[in-house]
Amino acid sequence: MSWQQHKARGERHTHTSSRDKMNVPVLPSILLLISTAHAFQYTELAQHIDSHQEEYVEALRDWIAIESDSSNVLKRAELHRMMDMTAQKLRPMGGTVELVDIGEQELPDGQTLALPKVVTAQFGNDSNKLTVCVYGHVDVQPAKLEDGWATDPYNLTDINGNLYGRGASDNKAPVLAWIHAVEAYQALNMELPVNVKFVIEGMEETGSNGLDAMIVAQRDTFFSDVDYIIISDCGWLSRRPALTYGTRGNCYFFAEVEGPKQDLHSGVYGGSVIEPMTDLIGILDTLISPSGTILIPGIREAVAPLSDDEWKMYQDIQFDIENHKNKTGVNQLMYNNKVDLLAHMWRYPTVSIHGIEGAFSDPGTKTVIPAKVTAKFSIRQVPNMDPAMVKKQVTDYLHSVFAKRKSPNKLKVTMVIGAKPWLADPQHALYEAGKAAVNRVFNTDPDLIREGGTIPIARTFQDVTRKSIIMMPIGGFDDGMHSQNEKISRYNYIEGTKLFVSFLYEVSQLKKTSV
Repeated sequence: MSWQQHKARGERHTHTSSRDKMNVPVLPSILLLISTAHAFQYTELAQHIDSHQEEYVEALRDWIAIESDSSNVLKRAELHRMMDMTAQKLRPMGGTVELVDIGEQELPDGQTLALPKVVTAQFGNDSNKLTVCVYGHVDVQPAKLEDGWATDPYNLTDINGNLYGRGASDNKAPVLAWIHAVEAYQALNMELPVNVKFVIEGMEETGSNGLDAMIVAQRDTFFSDVDYIIISDCGWLSRRPALTYGTRGNCYFFAEVEGPKQDLHSGVYGGSVIEPMTDLIGILDTLISPSGTILIPGIREAVAPLSDDEWKMYQDIQFDIENHKNKTGVNQLMYNNKVDLLAHMWRYPTVSIHGIEGAFSDPGTKTVIPAKVTAKFSIRQVPNMDPAMVKKQVTDYLHSVFAKRKSPNKLKVTMVIGAKPWLADPQHALYEAGKAAVNRVFNTDPDLIREGGTIPIARTFQDVTRKSIIMMPIGGFDDGMHSQNEKISRYNYIEGTKLFVSFLYEVSQLKKTSV
């Protein structure tokens, strides 16, 4: 019997067993045949991926060259081109590929601008198989050479096995790796072990405008047969591979203090007016203590206590505090032990002050009293915290603090983002499949981690589709996402593609009842 026949026969038996369609026992000899067939299948797929890595790098080079900065409306044409290129990459693979119109974006000046279309694709529609949906994005953060890049951010540069370019790790290489994984099965004429769908957007870096509405609109169509959702828009914590099971939410606030009708000369009017900037700095100082304790009543009380199981899980995670210090360039951190530090990065809320609009910030001196200043700050929220309640707590607190100042100026507090946190069960069968895939490719157990950042679309998927979600990163801990000199290593890109190939198989072994 040829290996193709072994493979086909093995797939039939394994698929039937995994979906629990037959009640007849499977003979040990058949089990051995299944195991041998699939082990050999992975070897073939891995060899194919290794032999095509230069092709994969060139595909990433083409994608990096497009300045798909979603925050810059002047580059919107590039963003549309990026979505077209993504669809063009998928179309030769067969299946069903669509560019979904998600409407327009209203700009601050009242003008409207077409949002980049969302790419959806489907490969396989076997009702006897499980269906996974892979989410990713191909827009990027702004980048300029003069910002401190050592290389042109839009010209992929290979240095010592690292592929430098804006969007390399966040999120173009992971999206391509998923596409390459499906391509590998097709190139070897191997049947996909599960049906695979893609949802690829172009506005993630600015809040995924229009995507929530699209997911709601297609809940009973495109997403109706989806069993699991996979997101690879995150990174490892260390050199050990990771699976991510939680992210913090984000409540972003503007606190505006307005006083005089216009900016004033500090020499002429200083000492005679109560300055808006002084009021603003005063109330900001009441948000958080020097030791990092949030001072807003009700915030800390809403947080679930750290359980014994969580404490043990954090103990087992590979994390180097000294390396973290060096990477961030600080001499001292808020906490000196690993568990406390990880807990406060992932599962406790924090207050961060990001900037003050209206204040003089250019080089040189300017003796001005700003008439209106607006502070921008955020609270990363965690499970058990509700954005609506956080909005009320912050607004009430700042107004009460401001009232004590007895200032004639006006305070206005606005919450402009209210993204909820996301949390999955790391004991779910989907994570067991992830562990098996990591072990197969990297020969080690993954760290089970949470993210301090926010990926709002994860919570949208969870709330709207009611499907289980896993975050499976391939980005390195030192990739510099959103920073200068962003990169992904060849190792992570290529081995990550193998991880995705392996994970599709491991998911196919899950029973429908575990969905």
